Amino acid sequence: MAKARAIVKRRKAVRNIRKITKTMQMIATAKFQKSLKRAVGTKPYTRKVRELVSELAASVGDVKHPLLRQSTDADRTNRIALVVITSNRGLAGAYNGSVLRASTAFIRQQETAGKAIDLYVSGKKGIGYFNYQKRPIAAKYDQFGDMPKFVDVERVAEFFMKEFVDAKYDAVYIAYTNFISAGQQKPEVMTLLPLAGVGGKSESPQPKVAGGTAYSDVKTTYDFYPDAKQLLDELLPQTVKTALFQCFLDATTSENVARMIAMKSATDNADKMVKTLTMQYNRARQSQITTELSEIMGGVEAMKN
Repeated sequence: MAKARAIVKRRKAVRNIRKITKTMQMIATAKFQKSLKRAVGTKPYTRKVRELVSELAASVGDVKHPLLRQSTDADRTNRIALVVITSNRGLAGAYNGSVLRASTAFIRQQETAGKAIDLYVSGKKGIGYFNYQKRPIAAKYDQFGDMPKFVDVERVAEFFMKEFVDAKYDAVYIAYTNFISAGQQKPEVMTLLPLAGVGGKSESPQPKVAGGTAYSDVKTTYDFYPDAKQLLDELLPQTVKTALFQCFLDATTSENVARMIAMKSATDNADKMVKTLTMQYNRARQSQITTELSEIMGGVEAMKN
């Protein structure tokens, strides 16, 4: 009887846990839908700003701007900044582990190349990990949460732009989880500064073939007002801010996806465990009834004799 009672208690505990994981799955699903709209809605703007900056740079020619500075041997400090974006809460499957592994691999690679790294960590999970690794953290961010605001991210971006322009860092990198689709999220280390893909020379278009006939891309010519250099001074900082903000949005969306999948797996496993425990209880109860019947029949036979 003691075994059957233990199974009943365990089954009740698993059912209670299933209620919690099911609720967390529903909450994560609602948060994912909201964060997905933000991440997908801002990507066209982020992409278009970068395209516009590339067009401006091509029209200007040889672009000279502090945010495009490429460090040379004379002014190289051999110091870079790495921003690691993790979550404040756990129960998100391999989300935090994946981005932290990518960050650790990047840190080792840069240290092998003789670079000094200043760590800037967003999220309590990343802060706890690097504290455990006894790596010094230059700054900690835990204010972004599930709904990062552009105003907060803008302050962080302005800080890194200032540090980069002042030549404290040769480059600034972002380690985050890139949201590609609901079924694919990839941990990446992206170069935030200097701005990549922006230069004064545009590549000559290659001939294409359509229906067996070769043709060339038609290049669009723009007239800018005010002049292109003045626009670049406005748009280059905006490009950095929007790129960093997009990283935070992608990371938040990926976190909600990971938590939703993890809680669904936990709920499904709880259902399987309840079925298994029910079968074990039925067998234990059947064995107990069989034993009691055997004892009764034995007592009856003993009274006959």
